[in-house]
Amino acid sequence: MPRGSKDKYTDKQKRKAEHIEESYESRGVSKGEAEARAWATVNKQSGGGERKGGSGQKKSPEKKAAARKSSARRAAETREGVPRPGSKLESMTRPELMDLARKRDIRGRSTMRKAELIEALG
Repeated sequence: MPRGSKDKYTDKQKRKAEHIEESYESRGVSKGEAEARAWATVNKQSGGGERKGGSGQKKSPEKKAAARKSSARRAAETREGVPRPGSKLESMTRPELMDLARKRDIRGRSTMRKAELIEALG
């Protein structure tokens, strides 16, 4: 037999439990057992009573949009080979150095080795 108040459950969860309970009863399960199984199923599927989703931190739509735009910009810069602030040329890969050399229009970059690119960019 289910225990406790069902006030915290949403209307959808209550309808779902009722439907499941009716299904069990039509198969010959007793009323109490059918109700217990129905609420156990609802709890397993939806995690119990009504919940406020997320971590509890709410951001305004404007802040969400700004954060998303900033994140997208940083990701695009990383893809384009723009060095991150504070990164040293030595820690960059050759393709990243080549992109940077192309942006700075350094002549002869296509034949340079990594060490030569670092020297030319430094």
